[in-house]
Amino acid sequence: MQLEIDLQKTVDENASTYFELSKKAKRKLHGAKDALEDSKKKLQKLLKEENKFLAEEQARQEEKLRTANRKREWYEKFHWFISSDEFLCIGGKDATSNEIIIKKHMEKDDLVFHTKAPGSPFFLIKNGQTAPQTTIDECAQAVAVYSKAWKMGHTIADIFHVNPDQVTKETKSGEFMGKGSFMIYGKTTTLNPKLEYAIGLLNDQIIAGPPTAIQSHTTQFFIIIPGDEKKSDLAKKLKHKFGAGTLDDLITFLPAGGGEIKK
Repeated sequence: MQLEIDLQKTVDENASTYFELSKKAKRKLHGAKDALEDSKKKLQKLLKEENKFLAEEQARQEEKLRTANRKREWYEKFHWFISSDEFLCIGGKDATSNEIIIKKHMEKDDLVFHTKAPGSPFFLIKNGQTAPQTTIDECAQAVAVYSKAWKMGHTIADIFHVNPDQVTKETKSGEFMGKGSFMIYGKTTTLNPKLEYAIGLLNDQIIAGPPTAIQSHTTQFFIIIPGDEKKSDLAKKLKHKFGAGTLDDLITFLPAGGGEIKK
């Protein structure tokens, strides 16, 4: 190490100069050490975040794989749930699936559900002629939830059910029934269900239906009511709460329009 001595200064003055320089160097060294420690902490934080992201991404991919490998039942292309009495209830998602529900899947032992006001799916209780009142009430609630009444923020809706032989495409002369629409003839039985629905998790699979139906199959569920939260945001919130399931399944089960988790 070489030192430059200013001959115009005394020994003490030269020593004082180098003393000040050494203090500045120490401050810089401390600053560099602090910066290094700060960088190490930031790097550790980034590594933790990266590991968390990779773990979450792996979990997402595994969930997608499980979902892709799971055998889907024929009725899962529609709105569906299993009632608390173990009856299968299925409903249309649009005009085309309404048409398919009635024309292809309606049988003489079923019960058929619809709203008095236009704008709802047709629902069937398969073998519904023998269904108890609990299942009938649950199916009526599902029809109400997936109807326009939910979008409009109503708390109840007018739902009716009839026998299959009362449902037809036949109209009076000069009238026309569009896709997904059917004429109802004869006596109807009216119900006024509350608009609320349950989203649940059963064996890592998302299920949904009237609260009484879902709570008979799982203890992991949340009740949804009409609200202002967007469907996509609500699905993300539910996925976070469950820690399982896919956003696609949640969005499929949630009613159209805003909603919120019932407190």
